[in-house]
Amino acid sequence: MSLSVRNVEYFYVRIHDGPDKAYALLAQLASEEVNLLAFSAVPFGPNHVELTIFPDRSKTFSELAEKLGWETTGPLHALLVQGDDQLGTLAEIQRMLLDAGVSIYASSGVTDGSGRYGYVIYLKEEDHQRATRALGAVTALRD
Repeated sequence: MSLSVRNVEYFYVRIHDGPDKAYALLAQLASEEVNLLAFSAVPFGPNHVELTIFPDRSKTFSELAEKLGWETTGPLHALLVQGDDQLGTLAEIQRMLLDAGVSIYASSGVTDGSGRYGYVIYLKEEDHQRATRALGAVTALRD
């Protein structure tokens, strides 16, 4: 099983619902050269969206968020797994974590259509180090 596992940090940002709001936030990140490793957006209550942002440089993101007055939660820890898409790969990763006594809080995966996949594993903070050891994770680039 060929895979790359990185420790990553992520942040939550809640915004008032509106298609222009998420766009504006993402455009601001791009204009400030904040690269994203992963991103998701889900409804939060009747009028808000919760963005989950995985910047490649947490410090840069935090400084920008503070400068712009964004209220963030984080950093929190996750693992970003990437590799060759093979039948059973996610099950094997799950088994490795289960054998290490790690409970996955949440996860999300996607294939790229050309034989590779990405898998984000959200962990409870108390399981972070154990999961890191179980999958042999390396630390993502930070500034």
